[in-house]
Amino acid sequence: MPHLRLAPPAPTQPGVLLPARDLAVAWILMVLLAALAWVLTVGQSRHMGMEPGTMGLALPLFLLLWVVMMAAMMLPSVAPVAITWVRGINRRSAGPARALRIAEFVSGYLLAWTAFGLVPYGALAVTGHLVDRDPTTGRWIGAVVFLLAAAQQFGPLKRVCLRHCRNPMFQLLQYSRFRPWAKDLRVGAHHGLYCVGCCWGLMLVLIPLGVMNVAAMAALAAVIFLEKLWRQGPWLTWAVGLAFLILAVLAPFQDWLLPGLDPSGPPMEQMTGRTG
Repeated sequence: MPHLRLAPPAPTQPGVLLPARDLAVAWILMVLLAALAWVLTVGQSRHMGMEPGTMGLALPLFLLLWVVMMAAMMLPSVAPVAITWVRGINRRSAGPARALRIAEFVSGYLLAWTAFGLVPYGALAVTGHLVDRDPTTGRWIGAVVFLLAAAQQFGPLKRVCLRHCRNPMFQLLQYSRFRPWAKDLRVGAHHGLYCVGCCWGLMLVLIPLGVMNVAAMAALAAVIFLEKLWRQGPWLTWAVGLAFLILAVLAPFQDWLLPGLDPSGPPMEQMTGRTG
């Protein structure tokens, strides 16, 4: 009996599940939310320096800034899953009720990333203290962070979580068994945890590259989007991991690769050519 070879499933294709009009509205909503988050992030970056540590921010303010950054970077890549979930609730909700449930899904998703924000805040506090004591320490901190990010790109957790993010249909069906109370919030948070597992290494590289480095954020957002939605996304994951390995080797000898760990670095206003 001949063996059948099954082709790997393609990333989620929400267009098959939604009418064209509903699909357009859903995409426009997600794009507008991401665009607004980008506007806020870029505006804030012009008033903050790209320096080691927490940039003088208390934890609540840092988490507020972090969740806006995550909305900017992650919403485009999570849009297909959110749209698929919209299709699942269309039969039961309409109008304001549907909008509320979508908002709960996005809020739960961002809640998972907000909780993860405690990790980079703690790491920034420690690295900022170390760099203040000895500026040359930043080179080795950068090397370690890039090495961790590379290990995450090649690790099993990345593969499992990326597989879920690329093909979430089975898990979305499992979510139907959740109890009704705050169901959409919990579904969004659950999916958000998979995304954290998939992308935490990519976020940590903002420590050496600069938390408020808009160019680095845009590049990472593009990588995340392509990893999840491009057919060759798994190959891109390996290529990015290899790039991080190269950066880990170069970091101790190339200070320009570590703007986020340079205590004498220029303020963001100067880097963007703006003076006020």
